[in-house]
Amino acid sequence: MDDPRHLSAFSIIKSAHALMLFDHFIAELQKIGPVSIHPHKTMVSIANAHKRVAYITQAGKNFIHVVFPFKQRYNDNLCFQRIQEVPKRHTVYHHFRILHKEDINDEVRKFMRIAYDG
Repeated sequence: MDDPRHLSAFSIIKSAHALMLFDHFIAELQKIGPVSIHPHKTMVSIANAHKRVAYITQAGKNFIHVVFPFKQRYNDNLCFQRIQEVPKRHTVYHHFRILHKEDINDEVRKFMRIAYDG
């Protein structure tokens, strides 16, 4: 990951463990298709050629917090800790916390593909 925007994401995600989780998450997304990384002051957004696919909204010592924007609710899951509707935007944010590489399992990969494909 030699993209300079990826390197600047390192200033937002401070711990070595969180950086490892971030790299693993990006690698899993790139198995679906190409993504670009857009660091902001307080978060990192990840996009494909058409839209934002996910947001890293928090990075702690031992986790990263990922938010997937969907057009509908996916209540039947074991991976999202919170589902938040944004009424006027017709967007439903699905919150997922990664503590270990293994947290990205087949169920999460399914939702990653849905977020990527739109």
